[in-house]
Amino acid sequence: MEQTQAGGQLRRVDTALSRLESMVEERLRNERARGEELAARLERLEQQHEELKKVAMDVESRLERAMEYIRSLLAADQQ
Repeated sequence: MEQTQAGGQLRRVDTALSRLESMVEERLRNERARGEELAARLERLEQQHEELKKVAMDVESRLERAMEYIRSLLAADQQ
């Protein structure tokens, strides 16, 4: 009888361990997928950041040229 009880307890422990392992594996899969999604999002954001930096530099350059042009017109007008 004791062997039957011990065998039953061992089966329950084995079942509990299997369930725990399955839960851990599922969690790892979910976290890995989430990490991949975050990495892809970060890459997209970095690309957008680079594009925006280029646009900002272009706008800055155009503004500087426009300001220089206005200064030259003002200087010519004063002469």
